Amino acid sequence: MHIDYDPKLDFDDVLIRPKRSEAPSRSTVELRRSYRFLNSQRQWSGIPLVASNMDSIGTMEMARALGPDSMTCLHKYHAADDLSAFFSDPVLRGHTFMTVGIRDHDLEKPGRVLQDTSLDFVCIDAANGYTKFFVDRVKAVRQSHPNLTIMAGNVATPEMVQELLISGAADIVKIGIGPGSVCTTRIMTGVGYPQLSAIIECADAAHGLRGHVCADGGCRTPGDVVKAFAAGADFVMLGGMLAGHDECGGPWVDPNDRRAGMRFYGMSSQTAIERYAGGVRDYRACEGKETIVAHKGPVRKTLQDITGGIRSACAYVGAARLKDLSKCTTFVVCHRTHNTVFDI
Repeated sequence: MHIDYDPKLDFDDVLIRPKRSEAPSRSTVELRRSYRFLNSQRQWSGIPLVASNMDSIGTMEMARALGPDSMTCLHKYHAADDLSAFFSDPVLRGHTFMTVGIRDHDLEKPGRVLQDTSLDFVCIDAANGYTKFFVDRVKAVRQSHPNLTIMAGNVATPEMVQELLISGAADIVKIGIGPGSVCTTRIMTGVGYPQLSAIIECADAAHGLRGHVCADGGCRTPGDVVKAFAAGADFVMLGGMLAGHDECGGPWVDPNDRRAGMRFYGMSSQTAIERYAGGVRDYRACEGKETIVAHKGPVRKTLQDITGGIRSACAYVGAARLKDLSKCTTFVVCHRTHNTVFDI
């Protein structure tokens, strides 16, 4: 047993200190970023927000709404034929991830889709990215499809980021163990890592190897999205913040009247396990919950709120580009250590 006494931070523990500067107008802040992925040698340019691969969020309708400026991880339960038809549209290929799990039939799916169409991005998704089995599966996809840009996760500590990048398996590592609004992993298992510190530490490890990280979970407000980017995230994945919109897959409380809201649940909740795995096995517990989210209309308005918050934050600290936000950020720790200044 070992105790790490170094303080670790979550989004609620910090604020970003404003700075005197020749601040740009909000309207001139450049949110688009360009990335070159080391292992796939592909490039992507856009606003690095990503819709989560949760079954109610990662829909084809969401991908059409967010593209081409931002990205979507389609959930892994789409049929291969539907994916082939979707990726046949060249407008949709360049900003949409196909998601797969790590079972044998999951790993066969990219090959089936690639028989019929071109595919650029794959997300290999597992709740626990710390197993050798997971790493070997990511390596297998890389070996079979060397030109794919691969996002893999989830992990929350630098050594696993390094493992996935140094092996040549992943281009982007997904960061977050337990921070999601409908995830109960921390409650059920006691396992997790405060998300802001996870992003800071994992981004530092990734960038030293010319890799990238995607912060996944814990963002409940536009300010949290700002803090994730300020901490060094290259991409920020959104689940709960996108729930309840017209582009979501439901299930709606009342299919005939969406004003009653949407049932939003974690992908390890009893609802999801019963829907996709035939029920909870006797050797495991549910690690997610279900809640009702109000109907919010089209997702574009929420995206405008998020991007507007990012632009304003950049103006507060004198960052002309989103790319410069982390360089301009000083975090002030508000809760655990009173008014401590923390530069990154």
